[in-house]
Parts: sequence; structure tokens; C-alpha cells
Amino acid sequence: QVQLVESGGGLVQAGGSLRLSCAASGRTFSSYAMGWFRQAPGKERKFVSAISWSGGNTYYVDSVKGRFTISRDNAKNTVYLQMNSLKPEDTAVYYCAAGRSGVRVVSAIDYWGQGTQVTVSS
Repeated sequence: QVQLVESGGGLVQAGGSLRLSCAASGRTFSSYAMGWFRQAPGKERKFVSAISWSGGNTYYVDSVKGRFTISRDNAKNTVYLQMNSLKPEDTAVYYCAAGRSGVRVVSAIDYWGQGTQVTVSS
């Protein structure tokens, strides 16, 4: 069993930065791929970024490449999403996700966090 708790969301102006954190419980954190999804009002939840269990491989949706960076610290059971050059279209609830078989599609997710709101004003 893995429990995920996100933090770091908030209100920021366009061009600003935020760093999301996702703290995981459980001793098996390092065996899971981790990722971030986001869901805007009235829209489906969509993949944003993922990182392999070792941290050696990272993946991003095209719209955030070059602006967002995912990382993990297995000693702290934490995954991070550094978001720079934020745009109003990045506004959404951001969810942390864990999956043994990958985390790039919703159907592969084993565990979800509760979500954290990110609002980017223009």
C-alpha cells in the first residue's frame, strides 16, 4: 500500500515558478514509477510527466518540455515537479501518481494523491 500526499500548489503569475512535492508512505516507494497528471475544470485528467523507479528515465508531455522538471529522492520517498515559465493554460489540479507498470496512462496507475491546485494568472 502506498499513500501519496501532494503539496506546493498555489497562485502564481504567468512566467512564475512553483515546485510541487509528493511524499509517499510505504517502504516500496523505490519500486514504483512516479508521475504527475493534471485536470482542468470540465476536462479529463491528463499525463504531464513521469520518472522511472531509478530516476534514470523521465518523460514529459510536449506542452511542458523545457519548462517542467521531474525528479525523485528515494531516500526521502518524495517526487518533485519543478514548474517554470508557467502559463495560464497550466492551471489545473495536479495529481501525483504511482504505478509498478508505468505511469503514463491513467489505466496504469496503482495509487493517486488527493491533488493540489495550481492557478496561473495572466
